[in-house]
Amino acid sequence: MSLSGFTAPWWFLLLVVVAGLAAFYVVLQRVLRKRTLRFANLPMLEKVAPKRQGWYKHVPAALLMVAFIVLTVALAGPTAEQKVPRNRATVMLVIDTSLSMKATDVQPSRLEAAQVAAKSFADGLTPGINLGLISFAGSATVLVAPTTDRAAVTQSIDGLKLAQSTATGDAIVAALAAIDSFGKVVGGADGPPPARIVLMTDGKETVGTRDAFDAAEDAKTAGVPISTISFGTEEGVVEIEGRRQEVPVDDDSMKEIAKLSGGEFFKAASAEELRRVYDTLGEQIGYEKKQADASRPWVALGTVLGMIAVAGALLFGQRLP
Repeated sequence: MSLSGFTAPWWFLLLVVVAGLAAFYVVLQRVLRKRTLRFANLPMLEKVAPKRQGWYKHVPAALLMVAFIVLTVALAGPTAEQKVPRNRATVMLVIDTSLSMKATDVQPSRLEAAQVAAKSFADGLTPGINLGLISFAGSATVLVAPTTDRAAVTQSIDGLKLAQSTATGDAIVAALAAIDSFGKVVGGADGPPPARIVLMTDGKETVGTRDAFDAAEDAKTAGVPISTISFGTEEGVVEIEGRRQEVPVDDDSMKEIAKLSGGEFFKAASAEELRRVYDTLGEQIGYEKKQADASRPWVALGTVLGMIAVAGALLFGQRLP
């Protein structure tokens, strides 16, 4: 029962009353003992205060005091940091579909492994997240505008097709435009929902009307962090127009894009690593930590202790403590 704070700490003033009750119980026990010694002869004392009622006869009273303390904590409104699903957020999933994605250094291929992991990511997001999809090669295409319809996203992921070139900057610009348009539609008194871009690519930018680093700075200005995933290995090779071409991943560019936008960089050199990265992102994006009421365990514990105290008092002394 970890605590982060209390909503009504003034209830702790009741602990003064609890301390008073404990002191009164101690004084009362001493007074009763003195009276018993004063007015009872030895044979009668054996009957009135038998040896079998030792220290444990005070256990019910002690438990009752502890129960009062625990219930006082509950009244003070304890809170704890808890993970709760987000009820509003926008995520644009941006996937590289350049020809380098057909490399088989990740089995069965970079693209197929990416499709499986991306669909799992989409299906696992909490219902309150609006998810959109962009594919990019020589240009960027918004395949699905932000929506809670996961089926539309997964179907579009299945239909991804490879093409030449890598316009990373244009893809980021397209994602920002989609987020801005969606935010204007759904933004109410609280403003547009928080947004993030998840960019998965395996190579360096080769074409485009907008530089990727400049676009990342635009994302920073818009308050949209980019989580970049560098997918693949240094040994990637593809055959393009009959020529064997090396397609190593470009970790440095992805790190810089993440840094400039205020996001995070992830490295995935296998299908399993990619799945774990998407799982991590799903947790980060789909849930948020909030201060929530944590009084129920304290109420339960205090009630149980109180019941045990009463039962013990009736069992050992045939009376309430």
